[in-house]
Amino acid sequence: STTEPPVTVETLDDVPEHVLRGLPEDVRLFPSAVDKTRLGVWATKSILKGKKFGPFVGDKKKRSQV
Repeated sequence: STTEPPVTVETLDDVPEHVLRGLPEDVRLFPSAVDKTRLGVWATKSILKGKKFGPFVGDKKKRSQV
């Protein structure tokens, strides 16, 4: 019998405080619909196209790098 490694599930405790503070009022972090072990960004109401929020922290990546 093979033993599979334990699955690590991302929680809100794993999210840096500055990220939580930067979320707009109508955006929440919940389990991802794509990967149940990760958190995803969910809107509680429609977000207008072009709406900006932040601050952005980190390095910008080209689409080919992600």
